[in-house]
Amino acid sequence: MRYLSYFFLALLPFPAGAQQLLTLDSCRAMALRNNKQLTVSKVKQDVAANLRKSARTKYLPHVSAMGGYEWTSKEISLLNDEQKAAFPQLGTTLSGAASSEAASILGKVPASTWQILGMMGITPEVVQQQLGSVLKDMGVVGNAAGQRFVDALRTDTRNIFAGSVTVTQPIFMGGAIVAMNKMADIGEQMAANSADAKRQLTLYNIDQTYWQVVSLRHKQKLAESYLGLVKKLDDDVQKMIVEGVATRSEGLSVSVKVNEAEMTLTKVNDGLVLSKMLLCQLCGIPMDEQVTLADENSDDLEAIELQPQLDVEQAMENRPELKQLKNMVDMNQQMTNILKAGNLPQVALMGGYAISNPNLFNGFEKKFGGFWNVGVMVRVPIWNWGDVAYKVRASKGATTIAKLELDDAREKIALQVNQSTFRMDEANKTLEMAKANTVKANENLRMATLGFREGVISSTTVMEAQTAWLQAQSQKIDAEIDVKLSQVNLQKALGTLY
Repeated sequence: MRYLSYFFLALLPFPAGAQQLLTLDSCRAMALRNNKQLTVSKVKQDVAANLRKSARTKYLPHVSAMGGYEWTSKEISLLNDEQKAAFPQLGTTLSGAASSEAASILGKVPASTWQILGMMGITPEVVQQQLGSVLKDMGVVGNAAGQRFVDALRTDTRNIFAGSVTVTQPIFMGGAIVAMNKMADIGEQMAANSADAKRQLTLYNIDQTYWQVVSLRHKQKLAESYLGLVKKLDDDVQKMIVEGVATRSEGLSVSVKVNEAEMTLTKVNDGLVLSKMLLCQLCGIPMDEQVTLADENSDDLEAIELQPQLDVEQAMENRPELKQLKNMVDMNQQMTNILKAGNLPQVALMGGYAISNPNLFNGFEKKFGGFWNVGVMVRVPIWNWGDVAYKVRASKGATTIAKLELDDAREKIALQVNQSTFRMDEANKTLEMAKANTVKANENLRMATLGFREGVISSTTVMEAQTAWLQAQSQKIDAEIDVKLSQVNLQKALGTLY
């Protein structure tokens, strides 16, 4: 929220051809808005959040549906070929057997019995004829019944339709689901810490470039002032040569200084243009945009006083790099837990409904029929030749490496905080000395210029005074910018660059 007003300021249009005034905060806001790596980080955060939500679903029951159709060239048969051939002839077989048995029985009837039956008109021929007719009819009926039996046992499974709906609820997966969810949480934290690191790096780069442009702009004005001084001295010496009070050698020496001043100004101008192009690129605006920085014309760049404080613990808490390394340690530990789950039993509750056509539960009826089912699945690993143990050892090794890298990073960050603190203290002291040197150089130049006008000091002494003045002013600019950069470096080392 600190840079919100500058963020909206950066969105305001500027008239064509106008100089766009940029402050440090507005540059930061535009850089954060237009940096593609920060956009990538935001997308990665969304990806991590969705992966976390996906991991949460592993606790919940999963429902799946399956359906299919299959055509086969043969159907399932409950009877073999001999049985299918025998049953349609069942009546004939039974009637033949009955006819033979009846003939045998009739042959055993005594003659006296036939005499008595003959008196009633019943002869063996009549009985045999009538019995043969009855058995023939029974054979036809038996054959038909046998054929109906064969037809009834026909499955007609050449066209099979099947489908099922299954519900699976994990009960115990060896702790793998819990570890997976913790890894998803850590992944989301890593994405946030990575975005924070890139954000701080973006602000660090924009601050460095901003103050580099300010430094070059101040040195440009200093080079122009110095060029004006040596040109004025060159003009005075040329007049003195005409009057005969100065030698041509003195004039040539001053002309060389003029050329050097012009070359210095050219280099500064080129460096300023390139630095502004880099600043525009970081801010996401056209590189040929005409921009002016708010601190370009400031005589005193010490607008913010930041006292150096040696606070290593603050850096340990704030640095996103350390947070990422800690996330890696936690991630490897959870990966070890997932691998350990490979040696633990897994239990899941399963249930569902299945249908088929033909209906297997009603004599292969050509209709859909189904059934409910529920059960418990238990998987117990018994022997895997130590595969899981080897993977667990490898994962523990990766965790150890991550811990060592974390400890190494902590030591380096502690050293960086100490260095940045001392560097800032040194920059403040250097600036104080540079200011004092500037006062002396100004007075020295004033006295040398006055003495030259009075004719008691040579042009060489004036050039030396001008060179000393240029050096003192340049050192003051460098010291002021160094204070700003040391502030930025300390904030980055402490993880407070926001």
